[in-house]
Amino acid sequence: QVQLVESGGGLVQPGGSLRLSCAASGFTFSRYPMSWYSQAPGKEREFVAGITGSGGSTSYADSVKGRFTISRDNAKNTVNLQMDNLRPEDTAVYYCKRSDGVWGQGTQVTVSS
Repeated sequence: QVQLVESGGGLVQPGGSLRLSCAASGFTFSRYPMSWYSQAPGKEREFVAGITGSGGSTSYADSVKGRFTISRDNAKNTVNLQMDNLRPEDTAVYYCKRSDGVWGQGTQVTVSS
């Protein structure tokens, strides 16, 4: 069945880095644009970054431009989010999403000293 499984979250100090991964299975991965969303406590889920099926085009929320990088490996069926210069306000559960609305279960990112 279609499945998205995120990993790589954790606790990091401000200014630190994390790399999130989303492993996809059960479908032809390269056919689908993918994206990352975040949901902080008490807030709505919001777009972080997106990437086309080929990986040739990316987009970012203004709040993460220059700090986060989305990438994908279609041979390994993974989409990644490299998060640098993390801030406390980046604390959230991060989800990967297939373009037609399939979601993973999320991974917690906590930025705190």
